[in-house]
Amino acid sequence: MEYPFIPYSRELVDGDESLRRAIQYFNEMKTRRSVREFSDKPVDRAVIETILKTAGTAPSGANKQPWTFCVIGDPELKRKIRIAAEEEEKVNYGGRMSDEWLRDLAPLGTDWQKPFLEIAPWLIVVFRKVYDLEGGEKRKNYYVQESVGIACGFLISAIHHAGLVTLTHTPSPMNFLTDILKRPENEKPFLLLPVGYPAENAVVPDIHRKELKDTTRFY
Repeated sequence: MEYPFIPYSRELVDGDESLRRAIQYFNEMKTRRSVREFSDKPVDRAVIETILKTAGTAPSGANKQPWTFCVIGDPELKRKIRIAAEEEEKVNYGGRMSDEWLRDLAPLGTDWQKPFLEIAPWLIVVFRKVYDLEGGEKRKNYYVQESVGIACGFLISAIHHAGLVTLTHTPSPMNFLTDILKRPENEKPFLLLPVGYPAENAVVPDIHRKELKDTTRFY
């Protein structure tokens, strides 16, 4: 099968407008922070659906779109996920993580307790599809890790743009998510994102991003 090709069409802008938009977007995104203290204030499902549509516009290897977004709002399921995640994290903080890793985490004040997994109104679990199943046959996916990572970047940006907060949570191992959500064998958990509004008393560590000169080389 060959895709039909159609003219590419979008609004074209000049250099000044491009710079204005780039600065505007940077100023918005530089306020994004990983938040661990959530409000239980409801978030309309339509907002979550639109955010996920945005994530789905990400590029992917051979346009395979090898991701599944599992969205959990059910309190009992969220509780099960919290219990299972904390079991893994307790082992991690209790000896599975290296001393160097624990030292690097210490200034951020993190620990094995994850109450936000129950408090946030929504959890989004991103699964990567290592292959597709079509008519009982396996169909190879390409650049799965990279494709899903890009989609998650779009997702996090869309969450922030919608006035919400999130946290990239990766309890390791994450196989319990496959079991709890009853996902098929071709899907592997990639990322867990609580999504909602920040608690009124939410605080974040006073960290600073590296300067452009420290991360970029022009040739």
